[in-house]
Amino acid sequence: MSLHIPDTQVCLWTLGHENPSSLATYTAHGGYEAIRKILAEKMPAGEIIEQVKVSALRGRGGAGFPTGLKWSFMPRDYVGDKYIVCNTDEGEPGTFKDRDILIYNPHQLIEGMLIAGYALGARAGYNYIHGEIFEQYQSWEKALEEARAAGLLGHDILGSGWDFDLHAHHGYGAYICGEETALLESIEGKKGQPRFKPPFPASFGLYGKPTTINNTETLASIPWIMRHGGQAFLELGKPNNGGSKIFSISGHVNKPGNYEIPLGTPFATLLEMAGGVRNGHKLKAVIPGGSSAPVLPGEVMMDLTLDFDAIAKAGSMLGSGAVIVMDETVCMVRALERLSYFYYEESCGQCTPCREGTGWMHRIVRRIEHGQGRPEDLEELVRIGGNIAGRTICALGDAAVGPVVSFVRHFRAEFEYHIENKRCLVGA
Repeated sequence: MSLHIPDTQVCLWTLGHENPSSLATYTAHGGYEAIRKILAEKMPAGEIIEQVKVSALRGRGGAGFPTGLKWSFMPRDYVGDKYIVCNTDEGEPGTFKDRDILIYNPHQLIEGMLIAGYALGARAGYNYIHGEIFEQYQSWEKALEEARAAGLLGHDILGSGWDFDLHAHHGYGAYICGEETALLESIEGKKGQPRFKPPFPASFGLYGKPTTINNTETLASIPWIMRHGGQAFLELGKPNNGGSKIFSISGHVNKPGNYEIPLGTPFATLLEMAGGVRNGHKLKAVIPGGSSAPVLPGEVMMDLTLDFDAIAKAGSMLGSGAVIVMDETVCMVRALERLSYFYYEESCGQCTPCREGTGWMHRIVRRIEHGQGRPEDLEELVRIGGNIAGRTICALGDAAVGPVVSFVRHFRAEFEYHIENKRCLVGA
């Protein structure tokens, strides 16, 4: 795996230190300066939130919601416990950036959660870590121990009179727990299923208390913003898309890995950084934001920049920044069969449209792939998708529909060939 971090960021992954995840390495390069300054100056919470708003930092976990606006939803005058929760339940196929933050730079995330906790009036935070990674969980726990020993967590932090502590919660590998309310249910020891909204977590979250949930990369961006200012972070990217972003590029490229680049960078640049399409093959299709993002043809993707607005305008979503590259050897029917199976298996079953519809879509795609498709199947897939999207408690229903509808829309001829000829167009 290769990590390419711009010099403008405080990330330490490429500095060549023997132990880049240690407290000593992080503090040697300005780590914890932001929280020290905030506590020493007793900086008003509103000032911190305003800097985050100015930065145009958008959620790095998938939805891309403005972080400063989300923070402003937390009730300031609430008397009682409030929580900050980090979502490291990185279960989206193609996404592998957050786990590297925990391995290589956990203290930047700790400082980000400290700043968030201070700004939102929380006294405790939880990091919900995906159940199928354990080395990262151990790295996070070790970093917490270092921070506590240095007086950066716990009682009377740095002599400021402010108490704040962080805890880890190890999940069990359920994709649905990446949905923030299902994540809260899991922390509480319940079955991981999404909650009805409203009430929203900002008013009724963890243990019924006001809670703000952010993605790992989102919170890890906060220390840099508070050290250099929201405007400087905004200028790293483009309007409404502040900062740099880690893109997990995988599939048919020569150098798959994590690459941190400014938002607004052309996709062609990222593809070149990843060594281009493998074996000199032709680019066929790209899923730009994790497996739930609608697929785009390669020729469309080559003209796009990597930011939330440009990708949305093209009919897909930047999502988690997981870029899945497919060359001309890929059978799109077979690829969709695998994706549709994933969403069928990962549905929590709470909502009838998702529980029944995902299985229905998978069986139709499987039928087409195995030479038993019918001409009416393609319209049936679109119809079923329309009966799922927007009709479920959480967004998993929409996530399951996105790949199916977009694959059929952009590569319909390939599906029709499967149905008519009972075999695959690729290699025919």
